[in-house]
Amino acid sequence: MQIFLRLKAKKYQSEASYSFRFKNMANSVALGLYITICCIAFIMSKIIVSFLLYKRWARKRRMMEDTLSGGKMVMFRSPTTQSLTSKTFMKMTMKLSNKDIIGSGGYGTVYRLIIDDNSAFAVKRLNKGNTDRDRGFERELNAMGDIKHRNIVTLHGYYIAPQFNLLIYELMPNGSLDALLHGNRVQTFFQNYVMVSVLFSASHKNIDTGKSSKEKPLDWPSRCKIAVGAARGLSYLHHDCIPHIIHRDIKSSNILLDQNMEARVSDFGLATLMEPDKSHVTTIAAGTFGYLAPEYFDTGRATTKGDVYSFGVVLLELLTGKRPTDESFIEEGTKLVTWVTLPPINKSPQNTSSIKLSSYKCPL
Repeated sequence: MQIFLRLKAKKYQSEASYSFRFKNMANSVALGLYITICCIAFIMSKIIVSFLLYKRWARKRRMMEDTLSGGKMVMFRSPTTQSLTSKTFMKMTMKLSNKDIIGSGGYGTVYRLIIDDNSAFAVKRLNKGNTDRDRGFERELNAMGDIKHRNIVTLHGYYIAPQFNLLIYELMPNGSLDALLHGNRVQTFFQNYVMVSVLFSASHKNIDTGKSSKEKPLDWPSRCKIAVGAARGLSYLHHDCIPHIIHRDIKSSNILLDQNMEARVSDFGLATLMEPDKSHVTTIAAGTFGYLAPEYFDTGRATTKGDVYSFGVVLLELLTGKRPTDESFIEEGTKLVTWVTLPPINKSPQNTSSIKLSSYKCPL
């Protein structure tokens, strides 16, 4: 009997010991799992915080901001501007005179500024009366500086001061589509240039090639390439850019050509910047006669459809070689959009002989 009781006692002790060890093991596993989760959460939080701080640092690093002459210079970091300092840029800008003027428009005057053999700038001095705005003016400029697309002219910087404001944009060495189609390449390019441009090319000698469109006709492959590039740039502004942008002034002089004859859309956002009380959607007269959609005159409302209509006029201009503002259209009481639908017998000789498209082979 005593032996039986001893064996049973040992059995209970063994079971109790096993249960105790099992509980200890379970507690150890739970503790280890808890510590592991805490470590992972700590590491993840560190990674997230570091990422956010890096983005904030990168954004500050992207812009070079200085207070100069009572104003503020902001240069967006890029290969074009990384070797320039604000003081150097402003020092040379202050030396600009009337002999450096290369164009003017309704919003200001454009000056050519050559830094060295590798970079030249066209600086747009905005009419100060139109730009008395609050911080929203800078926010919109910063948003425009974030836009990067192969078919859109890039904003490289700006200067804001009580006396005047400057914008700095990329300048294309092959000028504008308007100048290429209608001749007088450099003068036409800058005559109605409403924004600022910045040229970065191998040498500032590429600014003027010295050849007009009559000396070197624009062939069909080039026309198609320009049309597709401009369409991509406009589509990016309408659909992929955040916030979406309505251009409101699509025309051939606002389609620029780089060294590879790639089309770049320019002048986007200027009307909104210069009209502080207006939105992208509703505005008073904005745009160029001959390119505006008919419904715009009735509603005064700028929409993406209006941009598409204006781009269609540019395509007709690209195909026919005729300006929508041609004097012959005014004399005949018509316009380019309706003129192309008329039978040849109803077209004046000066219109039908403006460009010989039959000498080109269309790849389409």
